[in-house]
Amino acid sequence: MPGTEPARGEHRGPGEEPPAATGFAGRLRALIAANPVSSWDLWTKPRRMVAFLLAWDAIAVALLTFGVVASPSPDLVDWGRFAILAGCATVHIQLTRRQEERRRNRVTAVHIDLTGIWVFPAALLLPIPLTLLLIALLRVQRWFNSRRPPHKFVFTSFTHAVSALLAHHLYQTFASAELARLSPANSLQVFGILMLVGFSYAALQAIVIGGLLALGGTSAPTLRNVLGTKDDNLLELSTISLGTIATILLVNIPPAIVILVLITVLGNRLAEINQLQSEARTDPKTGIFNVRGWSESAERALARAARGGETLALLMIDLDHFKWINDTYGHPAGDDVLRTVAQTLDEITRPKDIIGRFGGEEFLILLPDVDSTAAKVTAERIRTAIADQRIVTTDKRGGSALITGRTASIGVALLGVNGTTLEQLLQAADAAVYTAKEGGRNQVRFADANLPSE
Repeated sequence: MPGTEPARGEHRGPGEEPPAATGFAGRLRALIAANPVSSWDLWTKPRRMVAFLLAWDAIAVALLTFGVVASPSPDLVDWGRFAILAGCATVHIQLTRRQEERRRNRVTAVHIDLTGIWVFPAALLLPIPLTLLLIALLRVQRWFNSRRPPHKFVFTSFTHAVSALLAHHLYQTFASAELARLSPANSLQVFGILMLVGFSYAALQAIVIGGLLALGGTSAPTLRNVLGTKDDNLLELSTISLGTIATILLVNIPPAIVILVLITVLGNRLAEINQLQSEARTDPKTGIFNVRGWSESAERALARAARGGETLALLMIDLDHFKWINDTYGHPAGDDVLRTVAQTLDEITRPKDIIGRFGGEEFLILLPDVDSTAAKVTAERIRTAIADQRIVTTDKRGGSALITGRTASIGVALLGVNGTTLEQLLQAADAAVYTAKEGGRNQVRFADANLPSE
């Protein structure tokens, strides 16, 4: 690779490019050479995040060392099961390599790796050394696909390994004997125990990786970005469920586990499709609905309210003097402000309220089941929360900066009073925002009930 020293025995003339790395070993050496420890992105992260990561890595090494030392030696059955899992997992990884690359490149925070389908049964059935060998085999293949920073790769690998160690000991304590004598009489009990073990396996990963993200692993440490969305957690539950099925098949009908390879390949493609659908409705800067996603959800809520004769309010929130932030601190700081405002709106509204970014510095919130009084209270609470924000960001030169005292002008439109369609409510709320700005900004104004709604 250009910029690397030639290996012993290699010769090249002046200006001649070194040969490209070939084979697994060559690609591995090239990746290591391109990512020396001193250049790791880790050292640019917050100190608390670095301390957490290094402490966890050290704890993981100690736990895994103890697990290997205390583990019995593998027998022929263990090696046979290892070969089946390694073969199925490798086929799965190679057949879904392109989809996995695209999924990882689009994810900003939590990513669910479907190879847990193969790691989970290994954790339950194999001695610890073989489980760690399988994890290493899968993680190395994933490294070439994901091309993530080394510190993230090592941290995640250790987390998977410690989760497998926990699952192994829970299984040996509570389920090993039951699975060995599996019958219709105890099948429900065995499946329930295996699912609880799987939950523990997934929960440890969620807690540890979520902790790292909360300490600085994501620019917007919301609950959604730290612990994953509902779809992320459903996908994780599906992975554990399939891993449980793989465990039962591996014990009772080993050849049938091949069927799961087809299911996992299909699962990867469905996960990518679901991700694409979600991204088409999500604003990439803030993680909340974009105009399309918000409009679709708002239309459904509006139809429900109309059918049931319920009240409903629409809030349009326009950040005051937002251009000044971009001009003074730079566009990255402006993006930090937008993310922080979106996070604040998510925290102080109800789960059924529908939040979206309208574009630029404008946000929309649809409030089902609220009258004018409740809408006023909510709007004032939002206005106060935005004014109280202290946003840590960077200036144009990359130095630290603190943005405070930002305000917002909020327009409110009510269903029935200002219109009966979403378009009419948007027009009324927009007019109310302009009234708020003309009146001095940093205030809440209701739309004029006498405005025409055509």
